[in-house]
Amino acid sequence: MTAALNTQTPADLERSVIQEPRLSSVPVQPVQVIKRAFLAPAEVNTQQGPDGIRYDFNDGCRVSVPEGNWRVEMRDSSSDYVLYRMPLNNSGVSTNKKFFVPFGIRVWKDDALVFEHNLSLKGKKVLIQFPVGTLGDLIAWFPYAVRFEQIHGCKLTCSMGAPIIALFKGTYPSIEFRTPEEVNTAEFYATYNIGLFFNDVENRLQPIDFRHAGLHRTAAYILGVDTAEEPPKLDLPDAHRPIPEKYVCIAVNASTQCKYWNYPGGWLEIVRFLKENGYRVICIDKAPTHDVGLMRNQIPHGCEDETGDRPLIERAHWLKHAEFFIGLSSGLAWLAWAAGTPVVMISGFTLPSNEFWTPYRVINYHVCNGCWNDAALMFKHDDFMWCPRKAGTPQQFECTTQITPEQVRQVIRTIPNFGS
Repeated sequence: MTAALNTQTPADLERSVIQEPRLSSVPVQPVQVIKRAFLAPAEVNTQQGPDGIRYDFNDGCRVSVPEGNWRVEMRDSSSDYVLYRMPLNNSGVSTNKKFFVPFGIRVWKDDALVFEHNLSLKGKKVLIQFPVGTLGDLIAWFPYAVRFEQIHGCKLTCSMGAPIIALFKGTYPSIEFRTPEEVNTAEFYATYNIGLFFNDVENRLQPIDFRHAGLHRTAAYILGVDTAEEPPKLDLPDAHRPIPEKYVCIAVNASTQCKYWNYPGGWLEIVRFLKENGYRVICIDKAPTHDVGLMRNQIPHGCEDETGDRPLIERAHWLKHAEFFIGLSSGLAWLAWAAGTPVVMISGFTLPSNEFWTPYRVINYHVCNGCWNDAALMFKHDDFMWCPRKAGTPQQFECTTQITPEQVRQVIRTIPNFGS
């Protein structure tokens, strides 16, 4: 999870009309399809075929033909499963599946086969778009883009926010990084968009609901690569420790209250426990307080305040040399994972399958938990107090109010060489 889970909200959903592929030769009526909050594909298909045929794979599989007696077929070439077959005349068609599929195209004119093409990404310009404004999501998803490039041998461009580009650009020279403002969608043979698609009930944008797949593995399913998790390599040029003493990094703030460790005074006890065992405690949150309405969350007394709107590389530098990190299901936990730092993760609203594996997960299974991974519950981005099962009751946020400091201490004690 990240500090801003705004990949797709009801407010920024676009809708457009396209032809929906059916297993039929009968013409279908246009239907409304939910579009993603990313750069739209080029209006004209980017690849030129014979006889005025144009095609590409920038919004699923797209084919257009000029006037004439045409028949178009699209299929999944890995199974020879026909996805679409119908006549066309001076029009175009796009599949309703927008994630990676090894599409095959056949086009007939006057009953003569004039064009056949199977998707092949080797040497082709491919765009993978990531949302901007998120940290953990991008760190979670980017390794699968790297795996995608290695498998297909494509000329990969990744679109993302500039602060994240700074973390990766120096360690992945074969990948071109651009911000969305620098992308020209007309350049690409194929495009794939990675995000959290809450309203994709027909699985048009993702083959498996991300709440079932897990936050990071949803990118693997969208791109059709192995789901095995692997942290990205960070570009961290400064190898010197920020302070000579051994220290622990913590991050206590989050974008919604359900992500917080809501046990009263819990962080105070943990900071005291760490200092008693010889560690300096460094808080690397972006801000020392987070105020929403009447709610105020702040960093605990006794920690050293290294908060501020600082470059991500600076936070990664602190994490790289820390003995371990203690935090929530948040972007800084993913950054610690990428930096190779042991992560103690306190979370109840997500299930362990949602994040990277860590042996230092803290969760209480005796109370309500895992609402984030329940596809029957819709996360409300604009509700800071979102607690879909227990809101307005004494059990609100019990997934973390019932995680005790002693439970956290016991997990910390299992870290090798703790306190030595």
